[in-house]
Amino acid sequence: MYSIKLSKAEYEYDVNSIFRAFYPGKLQGIITENTGLAKRHELLKDLFLTIDVDDKKSVFLFADGDRFEFEFDEEKDSFSGDRDKDFKNAFKRFMYKVFSKKTGKTLPWGNLTGIRPTKIALSLLNKGKDHESIRRFYKEMHMVSDEKIELSIDIAERERNLLFNIHCRDGYSLYIGIPFCPTTCLYCSFTSYPIAAMKDIVDDYIDALIKELEYVSSAFKGKILDTVYVGGGTPTTLSASQLERLLKKVRELFDFSTVMEFTVEAGRADSITEDKLKVLKEMGVDRISVNPQTFNQKTLDFIGRKATVEQVYKAYDLARKSGFDNINMDLILGLPGEGTDEIRFTAEEVLRLKPESLTVHSLAIKRASRLSQWIRENGISELNNTDETMEIASEAAKSLGLKPYYLYRQKNMSGNFENVGYAAEGKFGLYNMLIMEEVQTIVACGAGTVTKRVDENGDISRCDNVKEVKLYIDEIDDMIRRKKDLFA
Repeated sequence: MYSIKLSKAEYEYDVNSIFRAFYPGKLQGIITENTGLAKRHELLKDLFLTIDVDDKKSVFLFADGDRFEFEFDEEKDSFSGDRDKDFKNAFKRFMYKVFSKKTGKTLPWGNLTGIRPTKIALSLLNKGKDHESIRRFYKEMHMVSDEKIELSIDIAERERNLLFNIHCRDGYSLYIGIPFCPTTCLYCSFTSYPIAAMKDIVDDYIDALIKELEYVSSAFKGKILDTVYVGGGTPTTLSASQLERLLKKVRELFDFSTVMEFTVEAGRADSITEDKLKVLKEMGVDRISVNPQTFNQKTLDFIGRKATVEQVYKAYDLARKSGFDNINMDLILGLPGEGTDEIRFTAEEVLRLKPESLTVHSLAIKRASRLSQWIRENGISELNNTDETMEIASEAAKSLGLKPYYLYRQKNMSGNFENVGYAAEGKFGLYNMLIMEEVQTIVACGAGTVTKRVDENGDISRCDNVKEVKLYIDEIDDMIRRKKDLFA
């Protein structure tokens, strides 16, 4: 394991992100001026690299004696007119080149560390830039691969057309969070709790959630509601009667005459039943998810996703028979023990079922997940996500006639890749694009949710709800107050 000593703490996020991408599973920690003495002493034992950076230059000194120096060139490295921003970008470019030289590797997304790389292309398109200018910007500023540049431009063009009819300034979207699951999967760090342990307070949670929704309905009266997304957790862990009570109230409180998309992320096949699908259909839900993650039973057993492959087939068939013609499937690439053979088998099963949309996730290693502990015990080499496995999933989407329409990245992604949503024409997930591009206010209700306000200038401000379910119920009035303060 390696440690890094860094002279300026404000560069810690970028150093952390890029170093982990080149040296997966190797970072012990970063020493800055904010690091305590005991921790500093511990990390110095494994010192691999010292980075000394000021507002003019930076020096990288490795433990093996290799030394690399960079000096900011006002003429060559200035792009935005913001000197601090330009210096930081130049520092990241230099750091990328240093690590690339040391490891002999390149990264598909170059030195980009943000989660929304397509926002760059969309912003430049909106400024009237042509494709060639955008390609040059990605390549020169961020060393992004040709494949990812083309993917970004393709998605940005599609997003620009699809978002044209969204009411960005006089409208909003609504997210409703259900923080319960049948079980917690190995890789998961979302706000979710096993439903069996929470069954006695689920109705109290719905009461509190409805109270928060009543406030939002009143506060946003006269605003145009574009999309509604019920996520989690797994919303269909609720019973059919609980689902009906909640969704019926949502339909009463909000004007659905303008709603272009109403999604419920059914997700776990072991939570999907005929009576729940009937409720969703009667309440006007037009888009659902049936998420296998993988069609390899051995992997499902290992990651603690108790839904069997047979249950996935059954749930999907029930959804079709219930009249749903817009079904999404989530896959995760890079799960423990899975390689090209396993991914190819999963892709073949997806082709057989023919969903209208497919969301391909690169496994993200979250610190709060049980997977993080498993990696510490077994090593990161057991996680295999490669160009080949990504291509298998991409080709499956193309074979179904699905096109990429949104993309995002997360910290510590297997293979330093991305998550891509593919969909058939006319079935693109509008909410997914809105949450990524941050062009519209999204009001989020429920435990662990975050509301994003986008003002008339495009500036973003946030307020969050507490994660713990009992606390959310007890402090629902404070959750409402936070929203009142945000939108005052």
